[in-house]
Amino acid sequence: MTNPILDAIVSPDSTANDFAALELPESYRAITVHKDEQEMFQGLESRDKDPRKSLHLDDVPVPELGPGEALVAVMASSVNYNSVWTSIFEPVSTFSFLERYGRVSPLTKRHDLPYHVIGSDLAGVVLRTGPGVNAWTPGDEVVAHCLSVELESADGHNDTMLDPEQRIWGFETNFGGLAEIALVKSNQLMPKPKHLSWEEAAAPGLVNSTAYRQLVSQNGAGMKQGDNVLIWGASGGLGSYATQFALAGGANPICVVSSEDKAEICRRMGAEAIIDRKAEGYKFWKDENTQDPREWKRFGKRIRELTGGEDIDIVFEHPGRETFGASVYVTRKGGTITTCASTSGYMHQYDNRYLWMSLKRIVGSHFANYREAWEANRLIAKGKIHPTLSRTYSLAETGQAAFDVHKNLHQGKVGVLCLAPEEGMGVSDPETRARHLDAINRFRNV
Repeated sequence: MTNPILDAIVSPDSTANDFAALELPESYRAITVHKDEQEMFQGLESRDKDPRKSLHLDDVPVPELGPGEALVAVMASSVNYNSVWTSIFEPVSTFSFLERYGRVSPLTKRHDLPYHVIGSDLAGVVLRTGPGVNAWTPGDEVVAHCLSVELESADGHNDTMLDPEQRIWGFETNFGGLAEIALVKSNQLMPKPKHLSWEEAAAPGLVNSTAYRQLVSQNGAGMKQGDNVLIWGASGGLGSYATQFALAGGANPICVVSSEDKAEICRRMGAEAIIDRKAEGYKFWKDENTQDPREWKRFGKRIRELTGGEDIDIVFEHPGRETFGASVYVTRKGGTITTCASTSGYMHQYDNRYLWMSLKRIVGSHFANYREAWEANRLIAKGKIHPTLSRTYSLAETGQAAFDVHKNLHQGKVGVLCLAPEEGMGVSDPETRARHLDAINRFRNV
């Protein structure tokens, strides 16, 4: 059976009027979690919770389009760690977010449903725009960042991340990107990089913008040339972009990985200082409640061997509990630890003497504002930073994709084809692509 939306996207002759004239379907396929299954993993350890059991491929109604919004035909999306959190209902069920958002206004009530369409990345084509949208028209090829804001409070007008109604689309809102159609605010949209396929363009979004703010922006660490930057999980979804930003910005990344395969990926990106924490046997915790400062010191000594005797200027932190004590310790006097997420646990412990007496800073960083996301996407479009896509799944295989991310069986980012029937579609600048093809594929060729 043909799909008129897909046919229009694939046709080189389609115009904005053609897209505007398309009849929207009543429903679309989407990856969901169900409200009546929130307790399905109760009593299990996080590691034993299986996203393949909680993620469903459902037909859901197309949501009502409101002012300042757009409906986008999603060609491809990707799996982020927030997709894993949603699927295992940790640290809380996302239905609490949807219920809270539903109380903001009659329009946001649409989001409070017994199912949650998840996903915080997309690459696709605008189908419809709501009242008040002037910058985007049907037929525009776009990617979306995941910052959702209301901006009715003064608090968000210096940095939109400070808006009291700031949310992550597809995690704290409904109608996310792991679907054939998504509902976004128009100020989430950015131009799709023309030299990338749909699945490649969908991969950077959340993690690329997060890494940019955390490491490069003045709202994060404000990295400069020559900085020694310790990057945990340097071949992973976040760390692979932090490594690229450090190299592109003239800094010196010290990449921490957990296998030789991951070390090789860092070398392919151009990094030279690499610590395989598993091979070198670092154990920062003696037991569940007691850290081992001797291991912090051994780790710091290893870092200085790689930096010519220098300590770390910036730590790019995201594992959280497992590594945070070591991160604070190894940072130089006056240095900065930037932290987002806590994939190994939220309750961080560290020796405060090494913070206060050495005048170090801990900076909390969460996603990015529109300008930061735009700048991060611009660097992708210019071929300065590259996608880290390692594998692509079909929409029906999203549960397996999330399982692989949950179990850390992946490299870089894993993509999901939504409307796109196959990989490699959507490239409109083959010349630029040819110049960067090796970098685009380096996570695929491990």
